[in-house]
Amino acid sequence: MKHFELKTASFLPTILITGAYGFVGSNLAAYLKDRYTLWALDVEDRVPGLYARYFSWRQAESLPWEQVDGVIHLAGKAHDTKNQSEAKTYFDINTGLTQRIYDRFLLSGAEKFIFFSSVKAAADSVPGEVLTEEVAPDPVGPYGESKIRAEEYLQGHSSAKHQLVYILRPCMIHGPGNKGNLNLLYNVVKKGIPWPLGAFENRRSFTSIDNLCYVIDLLLAGEAPSGIYQMADDEALSTNELIGAMCEVMERKAHIWKLPQGWMRGLASAGGALHLPLNPERLRKLTENYVVSNKKIKTALDIDKMPVTARDGLIKTIRSFSL
Repeated sequence: MKHFELKTASFLPTILITGAYGFVGSNLAAYLKDRYTLWALDVEDRVPGLYARYFSWRQAESLPWEQVDGVIHLAGKAHDTKNQSEAKTYFDINTGLTQRIYDRFLLSGAEKFIFFSSVKAAADSVPGEVLTEEVAPDPVGPYGESKIRAEEYLQGHSSAKHQLVYILRPCMIHGPGNKGNLNLLYNVVKKGIPWPLGAFENRRSFTSIDNLCYVIDLLLAGEAPSGIYQMADDEALSTNELIGAMCEVMERKAHIWKLPQGWMRGLASAGGALHLPLNPERLRKLTENYVVSNKKIKTALDIDKMPVTARDGLIKTIRSFSL
């Protein structure tokens, strides 16, 4: 088997990244570009020069696969929190497209395949205190279901002995340039609106884009065994701590109201009956724990601790919101 780390600067390994111009792909390209020859597979060439070569999806079958050493499959249908997307769209993209790229990988001489799944493929809510890879998958909704279907396909279709297949399950990925739920919460805090759920000391795991790039680099360079790996920062933070960090960056006092939990549950029940924004399901989502273990990936890569703490990574992301 060829070892990526043994190749010289005159012959850099070629890594094909699908969904290459998204938030994760763009950050990965910037992180890896000096050590690999990077090819992009996406709907359009959005940033000429970021990758050595660009291929459209129409060219996916005919691109020179014999030159590819590894594949990072990022392309997918993101979780629609407003539930406005059709289920078929998730399965066509998250499952069907993954099968198509993986089948082509199996026929090639490429050595490594990294598939970006999600912790939502394992569990919508964490059973117990910490989510581990040993949990029996129980996804809820087409996003998680389409991801677990793709995982099952990869595991059910054997690769050659020289090929390593990694199924990565990250929790919420964030970093500069990412406009997701953290940005929505930031805008609420910025307006001075008090957080009324301070009595719920829930803890959640996050994934800093810097830690994610670090892990992907090690997976490409090393020989970790094939398998499913969760991805998260080392520490979990409460929503109260997250709001405190936002206010620290904005140099203002945090307005966190610790109203009795019983009151808030009563209001949520009434909201459900009256079809208001705060209902029991939304209250559960806002206050539940979702702590994800990263022990398995750290053990496989011989990592003592992630290079960026959860708090430092979030501070970096929060600062980017004001730029």
